[in-house]
Amino acid sequence: MNDIVRQINDVFVDAGCQGWLEARPIGREGPLIDIGGADPVVAASVYKLIVLVALGRAFDSGLVLPHDAVRVVPGECTPGPTGLSLFSDPVTMSWLDLARMMITLSDNAAADVILGALGIEAIGAVITDLELTCTRVVGGTAALQRQIIHDSGALTLSEAVGILSSNDIIHDSAAFDPAYTTATSAADMNVVLSGIWTDTVASPEVCLQMRTILAQQIWPHRVRSGFPFADVAVAGKTGTIGPIRNEAAVVEVPGEVPVAVSVFTRAARSDVYLPMVDAAIGRAAYLAVNEVRAWLS
Repeated sequence: MNDIVRQINDVFVDAGCQGWLEARPIGREGPLIDIGGADPVVAASVYKLIVLVALGRAFDSGLVLPHDAVRVVPGECTPGPTGLSLFSDPVTMSWLDLARMMITLSDNAAADVILGALGIEAIGAVITDLELTCTRVVGGTAALQRQIIHDSGALTLSEAVGILSSNDIIHDSAAFDPAYTTATSAADMNVVLSGIWTDTVASPEVCLQMRTILAQQIWPHRVRSGFPFADVAVAGKTGTIGPIRNEAAVVEVPGEVPVAVSVFTRAARSDVYLPMVDAAIGRAAYLAVNEVRAWLS
């Protein structure tokens, strides 16, 4: 076990980032690969997993009906690099499809619409019920963006992102510190994923919907890059902000026990694109998951 931990830490060092990781089998006892897995880390968009569970519970209770229509006006949306805020015209879709947008392409607008409908108390209830000791959601993406603008001294979000992505001057933000922003841990996210895969965080029907949506994520550059095989299923949620690159995922090899693996990183550089760190997440996940599989075989 010490050897695999050393190999994974080397991957993070080579990519120029700090890394936190936990991998565990789902639904049965087994080995735990743990590299700071219980440490608080910046969640970034991985917090949307908690929102997804809260919405699923609202479906179960009847508070929100999954196929009811929601009208979204792009001009009133939280900005984002993908999704509804980029649309030219108002759109109408179901709550279920809003959840799909939130997860599959990390749509900030969809996430904040859902969070606004549920309320922060519903998010807190999920955190309490699942006993997530390091997880705290202090607001949606709009609140995070306001923090970045404030901390950078910028006037707009695009200006703030440009300032914080510069490597010429050292800039920082409370949004990059788990003590001040929405935070979690690799261990907590694996608890959430395990609950979705074992039908314990909501009804079996709703958990199946959540698994289906998580498997439709479009981003192949992190955990999926470590498992580029057609018969291996990877379902998960990424998170990105400033130097932060994360993904919490489940890897399923046919005929084997699914493995939850959550990887959180903070890079030494602040470039908008950090492909070496993205690849390191995939490589670290590959090493950790295969170690778990070897112990289970």
